[in-house]
Amino acid sequence: MSILLQAQHIDKHFGDFHVLRDVSIDVQEGSIFGLLGPNGAGKTTLIRTLTRITAPDSGIILFKGQPLTDETRRHFGYLPEERGLYRKMRVWEQAMYLTRLKGLDKAKAIANLNGWFDRFNMQDWRNKRVEELSKGMQQKLQFVITVAHDPEILILDEPFSGFDPVNTEEIKQEILGLKKSGKTIIFSTHNMSSVEELCDDIALIHKGQNILYGATQEVRSSFRQNLYEVIFKGSKVAFANAMGYQFEIDSITETGDKLHALVRSHTDEGSRLLLKAMADHVEVLSFQEKMPSMHDVFIAQVSSPEPSSDPAQDAA
Repeated sequence: MSILLQAQHIDKHFGDFHVLRDVSIDVQEGSIFGLLGPNGAGKTTLIRTLTRITAPDSGIILFKGQPLTDETRRHFGYLPEERGLYRKMRVWEQAMYLTRLKGLDKAKAIANLNGWFDRFNMQDWRNKRVEELSKGMQQKLQFVITVAHDPEILILDEPFSGFDPVNTEEIKQEILGLKKSGKTIIFSTHNMSSVEELCDDIALIHKGQNILYGATQEVRSSFRQNLYEVIFKGSKVAFANAMGYQFEIDSITETGDKLHALVRSHTDEGSRLLLKAMADHVEVLSFQEKMPSMHDVFIAQVSSPEPSSDPAQDAA
């Protein structure tokens, strides 16, 4: 895959506040890129530089290898965290107005919007005023307006905010469908399970710095703790004796006639040695390494006193 969008060495101040510090990311064409970080980390400021809403104090944004301009920005669809609908306007009137602003002629705007209104079962809302819609319905409308002009790249700031689990899943599936059709998506979120489900690559922004960057699975792998989940039948005592000095049992619980254990290895050869150690003592039903979740990684990194470099930054 080629690189579609790049931010190179972005710095941004607001007065004396240093919001972004030498932040760089590469977004691969046709991928889903997750932009993570706690509140106030600088994610939304970075997104605003990517969309030319604000200019960086230093650094450059490149789209297909060229500096981003107002003309090339037409290839973007942007869903801001602060939703911006006109509450007194009717749904269809507003959708048409905002879609036409993206450069579509009337016939194309009507065709595209009708397709999305059908997909989201929104046709019955056409003549309602925006203020008559629930928050979730307004979110769907804003999402449709963001994608209706068929942008090449979508930038979604907290796209699941305000949605119940059913609608969240619907939007996730739409994001995956857009990726499958060749679109490139950047989204920021606090929903770590969505990151694991959707994102090919991530960047974690903390205190204005990019402290973690790379392929999602490689980032998780770089934080592996040699922890294994084992389900077995047999004696707890025999299992414990099999562990020896190379392994430490974190926990053992019983479910019917099965036992579930979490075992930590003191060596990187844990999987091979653990299987060998257990083979003659208990009946192993399942065995897998328990990888840290993105939630675990996120909490570990943002809880650190200061942002620090990590091997996972080179995982891309």
